[in-house]
Amino acid sequence: MPRCAAILLLALIPVMSGAQATSSFAPRVRVETSEGAFVLELDTVRAPLSAENFLRYVRDGFYDGTAFHRVIPNFVVQGGGFDAGLSERKGHAPIPNESGNGLSNRRGTVGLAREESPHSGSSQFYINLMDNAGLDPLPSRWGYAVFGKVVEGMDVVDRIAHLRTETVANFGNDVPVDRPVIRRAWVIETESAPAPVPAAESAPPPETEKPE
Repeated sequence: MPRCAAILLLALIPVMSGAQATSSFAPRVRVETSEGAFVLELDTVRAPLSAENFLRYVRDGFYDGTAFHRVIPNFVVQGGGFDAGLSERKGHAPIPNESGNGLSNRRGTVGLAREESPHSGSSQFYINLMDNAGLDPLPSRWGYAVFGKVVEGMDVVDRIAHLRTETVANFGNDVPVDRPVIRRAWVIETESAPAPVPAAESAPPPETEKPE
């Protein structure tokens, strides 16, 4: 299976020496997109590796300019790995799978996408549009690790989920025609909002990683 067509890969991340410590047990991240803004609250107690992994990408500005490359109504929206032209952004090394942390894939929760290998999650993430218990772990298999939830702006996420899609080689048929782009993402409890960005020219489509 080509990397861009990978399924949701949730994983744990070994604690990285260069990672910054979180300021609270439930830091919040504001995500400004071309479709509106939403806020995520991360669970650093039950999903410490996955939450810190996400925070590291946020602080590095990695997600700025990336797109939601996969949207499936009544399932998930997924992004964090490709720009609007579907060019892949190389992230850090994958982390260990934390899907056994007791957090379930309920509507509004955010999880770490991965490939078939259980410990392959890196930068891509997804937001559940409904309760997706099938993504939770079982005694016989790994699941997809939840590390936070949407606390503001779920209507924006739902709007993204209903954008018209098209089929793109190596990405499947769930790629938004007008790909929603993350303009800025930042930790709102500890950092001030970034300066406004000039209106961007239409960007090319993003590449994808997806849950199944």
